[in-house]
Amino acid sequence: MTVSLPLQFGRIASCLGLSLWLALPLAARAQSSEDADDPPAAHLPAQALTAQTLYQFLLAEIAGARGELELSVQAYLELARRTADPRIARRAAEIALYARNFEAAAEAARLWSLADPDSDDARRLLAGMLAGGSDRLDSVLLHFARLLAETPDQLPHNLMSLNRALARVGDKAAALRMVERLTEPYLSYREAHFARAQAAAIAQDPDEALAAIDGALELDPDWEPAVLLKSQLLQQAGAADNALHLIQDYLQRHPESRNGRLMHARLLVATQQFDAARAQFRALLASAPEDRELINAVALLSAQLGDLDEAERLFEQALAAGHPDADPIRLNLAQIAERRGDIDGALARYRTVEGAEHVIEARVRAAQLLTRHGRLDEARQQLDLAEADEPTRKRLRLAEAQLLRDANQLAAALDVLDKGLQTAPDDPDLLYESAMIAERLDRLEVMEGRLRKLIALVPDHAHAYNALGYSLADRGLRLDEAQSLIERALELLPDDPFILDSMGWVRFRRGDPAGALPHLERAYALRADPEIAAHLGEVLWHLGRQTEAQRIWDEALAAHPNHRALQDTIERLQR
Repeated sequence: MTVSLPLQFGRIASCLGLSLWLALPLAARAQSSEDADDPPAAHLPAQALTAQTLYQFLLAEIAGARGELELSVQAYLELARRTADPRIARRAAEIALYARNFEAAAEAARLWSLADPDSDDARRLLAGMLAGGSDRLDSVLLHFARLLAETPDQLPHNLMSLNRALARVGDKAAALRMVERLTEPYLSYREAHFARAQAAAIAQDPDEALAAIDGALELDPDWEPAVLLKSQLLQQAGAADNALHLIQDYLQRHPESRNGRLMHARLLVATQQFDAARAQFRALLASAPEDRELINAVALLSAQLGDLDEAERLFEQALAAGHPDADPIRLNLAQIAERRGDIDGALARYRTVEGAEHVIEARVRAAQLLTRHGRLDEARQQLDLAEADEPTRKRLRLAEAQLLRDANQLAAALDVLDKGLQTAPDDPDLLYESAMIAERLDRLEVMEGRLRKLIALVPDHAHAYNALGYSLADRGLRLDEAQSLIERALELLPDDPFILDSMGWVRFRRGDPAGALPHLERAYALRADPEIAAHLGEVLWHLGRQTEAQRIWDEALAAHPNHRALQDTIERLQR
């Protein structure tokens, strides 16, 4: 098997031409080279081609073309050591990186940096290679300190490049400390504060990131990169409104800023101001009508706003323009057809999805659409993909079981999941979903056995504890044990509304409606689910607060008029 290297001389055919080029003295070759990235002639050794050098070069190239990457790497490294030619060292580094031989890449980067001390690319690569392990961080620090000190004319650029060069440092907190030490002498430069803010954001220290970017803005309040980064940091910190005010103030001073307007539009989306966001994206699109990303953005917002005609037109335009994310656009067009009630049109759109990343999603959505229109057999055929790998088949099994469950064909749903468990008996998802269906079939031994197995396999599976505890509580069985299980679930997920509902329900079942009420009220505040509303209303009813109970039920019925458990609770209590 051969491997095609994505390198300048990756084909054997080029070897003959290059061998003639190598036959010239290296200094002379530099003068005739058309490679704009090559170093100046003064940095190239005056060395004639020898038979050994030519042999080594041909060996390296032929080995690479045959897929023998390690042999190619070693041959090129030896050639780089012998010739001290920075272009050969760069070539060795490229092949070593392609072969994922990072030790060899680090050595090649050192040779390249020594052969061409003025090469920023060589220095950045060397730093990245040195950053491969924590024991090398001191070497990285010294290397970058020297780089920053010795290139004052490139200082702003190098400061802005620090975090890219340190991307391979696994310990992001250590990388932040390195950036802080490296930038300490240069805090009169806005770029130094920017580098600190980036490093802090990468290290997930939002307070430090915001403090650092404020330092950059103190030096230059209108520096666009800092304004944009601060707006992003504010949004990530949950302060999207503050980010919006910041960018709006900036645009008042710099209305010509395209990047500022893009950020403004995105922040309007983040704050769910979709009309205003679409207006901003439309304005940007008017000045760049061929921009595929802007076309898609306006289409998405139009779909969100229910303007299906414009959304469809623009999605089609984005496809015609060759948008790189074609499959998500095809999915959106299928959903537009669904919203219009065009079942066959939607199915046809789903069939146009091609990429592996989205084709399963398209099949699942098509199956759901068919099920909603009573075509369950066709829906199940959509999910029959015999050639799929096991993870994909599991996803399809889960989707098929969901369709069958929604169609109230519980025994068939359990059968689908049981077939999956025959090949993957310890799969947590299959165990959980099959236990839930077994519970609805009142097969309590199956449910409990699978949930206990799941808990043994995944001791922090909060929903397994909750499901078992709630099932016992709802049937009035082993209530002490039920509460203990739910308490464990609540320890793992203290803000989960369904687990809070379970805690309220088990306490009510144990005769403590007053103790149940706070849990149920909090659960309903977190999620206005109809089953939680049924439980909360029932507890209020037993506490003599019938008016409040009726209000909760009315709210839930307005949103979920056909919810059977809610209706049954109301009818039972109001007889």
